[in-house]
Amino acid sequence: MLDNVVSFCLAAVVEEGQPLRSQVLFKSLIPSALICVLAAYTLRPTSSTAQDVHIHVIQTTKQAAVSAVPAEFPTIQMALDHAPAPPSNGRLIIHIAPGIYRERVWVSPERTRTTFLGEGADASQVVIVAGQSAKTAGGTFLSATTNISAADFHADRITFANDAGPVGQAVAIAVNADRAIFKHCRFLGDQDTLLANFGRQLYVDSYIEGGVDFIFGNATALFEHDEIHIIRPGYLTAQSRTSPALTTGYVFDHSTVTAADMGEKHFYLGRPWRAYSRVVFMNTELPASLHSDGWATWTSNTPDLTTPFYAEFANSGPGANTVQRVSWSHQLTSQEAEAFAPAKFLRGDDHWDALHEAASLP
Repeated sequence: MLDNVVSFCLAAVVEEGQPLRSQVLFKSLIPSALICVLAAYTLRPTSSTAQDVHIHVIQTTKQAAVSAVPAEFPTIQMALDHAPAPPSNGRLIIHIAPGIYRERVWVSPERTRTTFLGEGADASQVVIVAGQSAKTAGGTFLSATTNISAADFHADRITFANDAGPVGQAVAIAVNADRAIFKHCRFLGDQDTLLANFGRQLYVDSYIEGGVDFIFGNATALFEHDEIHIIRPGYLTAQSRTSPALTTGYVFDHSTVTAADMGEKHFYLGRPWRAYSRVVFMNTELPASLHSDGWATWTSNTPDLTTPFYAEFANSGPGANTVQRVSWSHQLTSQEAEAFAPAKFLRGDDHWDALHEAASLP
């Protein structure tokens, strides 16, 4: 029976990589348990399995087509609200057509194993944006354009943005999720762009932009092969580890820090939002506009400068000279840097191989 269904599926595909449209005939021929076969044919082929549920978000869709195979929705949040849950060994893969989606999005804790897959050539073609700020939303944590609260979230070729501008805290995305992966993504904002706040998170081959404390929170986050771009004098990070017993912190590895023209002014790699703030820059290119101190104080939050752990290892570029770094920062040896290598830093008790998992994304 299954062989016949698959054969019929293949025959019904009008063009390679396009979704099947013969849903009425299919529903009459196969039980609901086999409808997932249809979902395997999507706008952009992926490494998904037959257990995955595929949903399309297309702005030109005038109304939700829940009964279509795959289902289509005009907004991302509508797709999240109405898509069927995949089985325990599958994922919900939301294929998002190119466009600017002016909406606020919440991936709830019940939506584990969700993937946002941009169908554009790159992240600039699929943009999720809103313009709330701490002042208009009633607080920093309420201002996020996108909230990710579900474990095992993936995103590929998506821009997450907050266009409120230089009005204070305005979050583009808040990530409170373990084993989250962002690949080929962009994060755009000014102050508090990316709240990497809980769980283990990987940001790879991505672009993050802001002006003040624009990567902040208390996640265990690795930034690998990313560009971190600061748009005005300020601070790249404001990490908030609260205890030396926590394994949280930010590691920037094999990345590039770039800066807008600041004239004679400078920026800093970070300042300690909480007492045991931990940030490491390794094998990363640093620009000339980085202040020679490297790191800044935040006396009201961290009066004791012996508790933060700010470190560097094998960085390059005109800003990498550590001779004048603040006395309370650290220069790692090769052996010490091993603890922050990708394979170890994100591994955890479940032996998560984040880079291997990321490689399976398109």
